[in-house]
Amino acid sequence: CSYQLCICAPPILLGWQTGGTQLHVWLTPFPSPQYGIVLDAGSSHTSMFIYKWPADKENDTGIVGQHSSCDVPGGGISSYADNPSGAGQSLVGCLEQALRDVPKERHAGTPLYLGATAGMRLLNLTNPEASTSVLTAVTHTLTQYPFDFRGARILSGQEEGVFGWVTANYLLENFIKYGWVGRWFRPRKGTLGAMDLGGASTQITFETTSPAEDRASEVQLRLYGQHYRVYTHSFLCYGRDQVLQRLLASALQTHSFHPCWPRGFSTHVLLGDVYQSPCTVAQRPQTFNSSAWVSLSGSSDPHLCRDLVSGLFSFSSCPFSRCSFNGVFQPPVAGNFIAFSAFFYTVDFLRTFMGLPVATLQQLEAAAVNVCNQTWAQLQARVPGQQAHLADYCAGAMFVQQLLSRGYGFDERAFGGVIFQKKVGWGLMFNMPKSRPTDTEAAAPGHGGWAVPGIGSCAHLPLQLLRLLELPRREADSLRALSVRLPRKPSQPAKV
Repeated sequence: CSYQLCICAPPILLGWQTGGTQLHVWLTPFPSPQYGIVLDAGSSHTSMFIYKWPADKENDTGIVGQHSSCDVPGGGISSYADNPSGAGQSLVGCLEQALRDVPKERHAGTPLYLGATAGMRLLNLTNPEASTSVLTAVTHTLTQYPFDFRGARILSGQEEGVFGWVTANYLLENFIKYGWVGRWFRPRKGTLGAMDLGGASTQITFETTSPAEDRASEVQLRLYGQHYRVYTHSFLCYGRDQVLQRLLASALQTHSFHPCWPRGFSTHVLLGDVYQSPCTVAQRPQTFNSSAWVSLSGSSDPHLCRDLVSGLFSFSSCPFSRCSFNGVFQPPVAGNFIAFSAFFYTVDFLRTFMGLPVATLQQLEAAAVNVCNQTWAQLQARVPGQQAHLADYCAGAMFVQQLLSRGYGFDERAFGGVIFQKKVGWGLMFNMPKSRPTDTEAAAPGHGGWAVPGIGSCAHLPLQLLRLLELPRREADSLRALSVRLPRKPSQPAKV
């Protein structure tokens, strides 16, 4: 049925006609839902998300909610550098699902996007021709389907960071909120910082009051009539997968064993795989046999593992008044943070599977040491069925602890404001084109003007890829239960 029952009556009236008061009942057309499809092409895999929202007849704005999803089999599209057509073919299964999940009459009007992240950024740096070929093949496949294809492109690290920050605070209603009194208002609470740890890169983004000494790390946003100065930086080659590759390369160079792997675990390593990444190019020997296999065993040595991880960070020079690491400017971390993706998976492993407390930096360090002391037999007994990644949790935990404490400069007080949450994928806010500039302007000095997800108080939502977070229903007192939509007025969808 495409109609909804609407009842208009005095607030005190709960029944039908009584004492001369009439209860009015009528039928009004229910807005037809609209759909949008996003392919999140990450470094290790691609996920498809289908979003659905009720169309508003006045200006086609709506509230985006996830309708369905699909994980593309195989690796990320960047893994098809030698077989570009395979990148497009890998998407077919999920696109066929989209044909079924989106009503046929809505196919032509359903926007379809693909956003690629750090894996494709790396490929574009080392082999731009292959990167172009992969995107061309992907585009060819996507245009074969009856959806409204809007493009496939590589997102910058800065876009990743800012999109994640905007979306997290949007969902937490830190920009604007609909109150019980029937009015929209701006909460007086501050924003939360966002930290993302992907497969090939990691991002940190938070609001700051002072201008950045490195203008390339600053983005200025105007959201709901409010101005925000945001610091953001993306560290390529500091995603979890690339960190593990770099640690493996270091272990091969400095030891005859891997100190971060558990004692009793061993495997054969193909040297060509170790050094094919641009993130390990600095560690690549001048001469080596790329076809050679090397046997490597773990030693369960937390102290040597810490030394190996510390070698990933350089604090030797800083051209600014203060830096995070590798000479990158960063103001002091301020406010509370949400840390997601591999941050969450690492900490969740320590808490859930190992039963270790991680409420403080000291506890996080102790938990990392605890995991690194485990033998392969002990880990398998504690965590059955997790063998695919089990040997890497020591290195992952040690890296997260070092990144947060030494890299980003979190002390115990600041770390107490970090909440670890699981990421869902890329979300999408549709129906941009005619936002009011005063409410949606955003500039990134040093990078030219580019549009970021500005959200005007009565403007259309911009057409940008945004990261959605899967936030639990029960949260700390400071974070109430969340959903993927803003609260509604009683009789119509929320306008943002």
